Amino acid sequence: MKEANKLNPDMNSEEKGELEVVDLEVTIDEAIQNHVGSFGFAQFLHVTLVSLAWIFDSQNTLVTIFSDAQPGSWICKTNTPSSSCIAASGKGAAAVCTLEPGTWEWVGGAGSSIIAEWDLICNRRFLAAIPASCFFIGSLLGSAFNGRLADSYLGRKKTILLSCVLTSITTFLTSYAPNVWIYAFLRSMNGFSRSGIGICCLVLSTEVIGRKWRGQVGQYGFLYFTGGFFSLPFIAYQTRGSWRNLYKILSIFPLAYCFLLVPFVFESPRWLLIRGRNEEALDVLKVFARLNRKKLPTNLTLKNPLPVNETNHEESLWKTKWAAKRMVTVMLAGFGVGFVYYGVQLNVENLNFNLYYSVGLNALMEIPAVLIGSLLLAFVNRRLLFAVSTYVAGVSCILCIFISSQKASSGGSWGQLIIESIGFMAASISFDVMYIYCVELFPTNVRNFAVSMLRQTLMLGASIAPLLVVVGRLSPSISFIIFGVLSIFSGTLSLLLPETKNAPLYDTLKQQQEEEISIRNTTTPESASA
Repeated sequence: MKEANKLNPDMNSEEKGELEVVDLEVTIDEAIQNHVGSFGFAQFLHVTLVSLAWIFDSQNTLVTIFSDAQPGSWICKTNTPSSSCIAASGKGAAAVCTLEPGTWEWVGGAGSSIIAEWDLICNRRFLAAIPASCFFIGSLLGSAFNGRLADSYLGRKKTILLSCVLTSITTFLTSYAPNVWIYAFLRSMNGFSRSGIGICCLVLSTEVIGRKWRGQVGQYGFLYFTGGFFSLPFIAYQTRGSWRNLYKILSIFPLAYCFLLVPFVFESPRWLLIRGRNEEALDVLKVFARLNRKKLPTNLTLKNPLPVNETNHEESLWKTKWAAKRMVTVMLAGFGVGFVYYGVQLNVENLNFNLYYSVGLNALMEIPAVLIGSLLLAFVNRRLLFAVSTYVAGVSCILCIFISSQKASSGGSWGQLIIESIGFMAASISFDVMYIYCVELFPTNVRNFAVSMLRQTLMLGASIAPLLVVVGRLSPSISFIIFGVLSIFSGTLSLLLPETKNAPLYDTLKQQQEEEISIRNTTTPESASA
């Protein structure tokens, strides 16, 4: 913090009064920390309004657990019973492959899932994995597009608005898909649309928070993602006879959010500042200060992190060597995390339990994961927490190889469920921490783009996971070993990244490079001895 002029003790009171109102120039971090408050009622309200959009992100991501699920049982048609059908009764879904078409039917009806409606079984079973993979590929492409849009033209708030509107439209259109190929295309468009929600929610929430509370607040948003996940079995159970009605209901929520809540969300003052909209950024901070029962000094101005003759358009993450290396490391680590996190969730249908109960319990596991992650973020370094959680997830997956071979023995499936639960909680912690870590690793003018690149690799890993789930039905050991190895690999890669706990959020690549070099120089033994 600095003042434009110093007061001269020899000046008279009138001259001192004139100089006392000269601009008090501060960085946005200093303004939040010293004048607005690190985390008060204003930030809590803002973060809550923004984080509600995570619910739709979760619902549209995980709806395929129900809409694309293989029906649990089948029966012989009473009007045309055949001896082969009667003999195969009770032998599981695989037995229908040997029966003549028209002699049997799914218990829940043909409209209960896309597998039942379009006969995605037997030699067509791998087609059932295509829509989920297309969704994540669409998310991968949308992450880059929406990340760039949020950093440049639209900003964080308008990108959330656009994403929610498009998510609502594509979800509704999906309910009218006439075949699996159109369904897969619409799912990819839905993935493209919803990809902007998670990216912008996380960045918009954390950019108005002081460094002390940034990690915990970033985790707070994931509770709403869990809430969306937990709501799915209740909604799906009510529409269990029609997967199309499930999509229609889910299309309502993001549209209602756009009209009822988005108007009360503020744009990020950091984004406004680097776009040259200093007065608007200051106005946002004034509102936050007022809601926190504080008041900004009348002579306070925000220091623009960009030199007068520069614009943030001239800085490129990929053209900056240190940032590019950091981004590649984050993306490689994110691939394994996304693969394991989404793969375990999609694999829940293969557990020997009721699907609705299993998904509900799986969602509940995320709550302690978020709470534990939030607590540990206050005390533990980001890098260490991420690495340890991925190691625990990886080891748990590998242990499932040995437990799965004991399924025939009593209690074997319960042992596998417990180990999978521990692995999923650890994967959830690493997934959540990775987002917070990425936000802190890059400056404001490329932060949304960096998070979008991380999300791309998370989605790339997730797009392959459905195929491995199908393979896992034939050989569970293969899926478990791949999940485990990739998780451990991701944790090892994170050791190459710098620690960011209690570090400031920088605004430009140049500023971050200069200040990080300065910090390293002041902490080296040579500089200490000097």
